Amino acid sequence: MQPLRYSINLTLDGCCDHRVGEADEELHRHAVENLERADALLFGRVTYGMMEAAFRAPVRTDAAPAWTEPFARTIDAAKKYVVSSTLERVDWNAELLCGDLADSVRELKQGPGRGLFTGGVMLPRALAELGLIDEYEFVVHPRIAGHGPTLFAGLSQHLDLRLVDRQEFDSGAVALRYEPRG
Repeated sequence: MQPLRYSINLTLDGCCDHRVGEADEELHRHAVENLERADALLFGRVTYGMMEAAFRAPVRTDAAPAWTEPFARTIDAAKKYVVSSTLERVDWNAELLCGDLADSVRELKQGPGRGLFTGGVMLPRALAELGLIDEYEFVVHPRIAGHGPTLFAGLSQHLDLRLVDRQEFDSGAVALRYEPRG
């Protein structure tokens, strides 16, 4: 069975607004390494739209640093599954998942491969509620935002996790990787 891995950037006070973090070359390399551990990406409508707007080829015309290109190329080329009850169709190497979320994701996990990767806020909360996430990674940035969305708001029960890896970055960010306690 393929593992479903989740990764999110957040601040010390738990804000997970992508506009608040400090992305640098080292963190982008780490993100590429995460994406390369998966055969496909699983996104909700909002995350899919945000990623498509930022990273879909042709290469963006903004003044993004050259070190963002490996991430952009990797995410652009990746197979994507999109969970949405409002979208009628998707493209960008993507397939719309319809029907029961738990059944659809379990079916994807049953297929051969290195794993699936998800990000965002709303879809991962639903996946955590269903017990479908096999690995959680929280990249904690040394910043206090004082506002913004937080993770897993409204989760019906707590999740007990076991720390399996820790990686520090020159920026002061720390990637903490956990697995559910069985």
